[in-house]
Amino acid sequence: MKIGVPKEIKTNEHRVALVPAGAAALVAAGHSVFVESGAGLGSGFSDEQYRDAGAHIAPDAAATWAAAELIVKVKEPIRSEWPRIRCGQIIFTYFHFAADRELTEAHLASGATCIAYETVALASGELPLLTPMSEVAGRMAVQEGAKYLEKQYGGRGILLGGVPGVAPAHVLILGGGVVGSNAARMAAGLGARVTILDLSLERLRYLSEVLPANVQTLFSNRHNLLEQLVTADLVIGGVLIPGAAAPKLLRRDDLKTMQKGSVIVDVAVDQGGCVATTRPTTHQDPIYIVDGVVHYAVANMPGGVPRTSTLALTNATLPYLKQLANQGWQQALRDSIPLRQGLNIVAGKVAYRAVAESFGLPYSAPESFL
Repeated sequence: MKIGVPKEIKTNEHRVALVPAGAAALVAAGHSVFVESGAGLGSGFSDEQYRDAGAHIAPDAAATWAAAELIVKVKEPIRSEWPRIRCGQIIFTYFHFAADRELTEAHLASGATCIAYETVALASGELPLLTPMSEVAGRMAVQEGAKYLEKQYGGRGILLGGVPGVAPAHVLILGGGVVGSNAARMAAGLGARVTILDLSLERLRYLSEVLPANVQTLFSNRHNLLEQLVTADLVIGGVLIPGAAAPKLLRRDDLKTMQKGSVIVDVAVDQGGCVATTRPTTHQDPIYIVDGVVHYAVANMPGGVPRTSTLALTNATLPYLKQLANQGWQQALRDSIPLRQGLNIVAGKVAYRAVAESFGLPYSAPESFL
């Protein structure tokens, strides 16, 4: 199969979807890999390294898209890339369709087969291709939150871990999944007082056992949320409903109960955000202030640490990419229930229920295409 790796062109996105070692593995399996010139530079991989791995270096994006039957990316194709998509072409990347109707409609119109990293799911419910970036984002959320608590950015001027004789900051984490648990470990390690809210008592029991003593777990309900907001210095939104828009847990009026200069880091921004006042920002212009509360809502947080993120992502995606390339998408999805869960759009139809429900569109079961 002919596999294309375009350069990511979303603002401040420096990751790449395939490392040279991955290209070598695909070439060894008999596939042709076309990497856009310069695609790996942001993550520290040169064109020469891809050539040495057996890949072809395409001169530009047009040549890369034109050569490929299967496009592998990191982020969803943005508007300027939509005209390059061909009917029947396979695109394997993060899409987050439920947060963007225009993106969804563009890919429906393209006739492409869209397989989303974020909805590939194991029988356990684990999302293996979302997990590595959630780990990065959860850890980054604490770093960024600590920075924007500094006075020069509009924050309260609080050191996350405090010092002897001065109380540490209170970090409130919404959601005890991969993002939340990684954020909690980082914040607790820095000495903050941490509270995690989640709906699953089983998950809260687990987190209570494995996290340090300065982490408190609470059942997520409106009363507990509002009570914790009053003293929170940093709020991290890590709520996820696979493939669907994130629920709005914080309302606009809730900000008025928060301390001036407190910080919200909404990691759920890719799925529309779990805070009513969330709007996507970029690494170049990451924050804005509403009602005295600093909002950080960068939609591609792991892109800020591309070397780590690229290696973590491709460790997870390569086995699935090889399966798609070796078997073709239909046979691969017949054989792999996790990959089948990743099918979101095919032949102008929505094949993921949560996306269809988000926009009131007809739903077609993945099995109907296999």
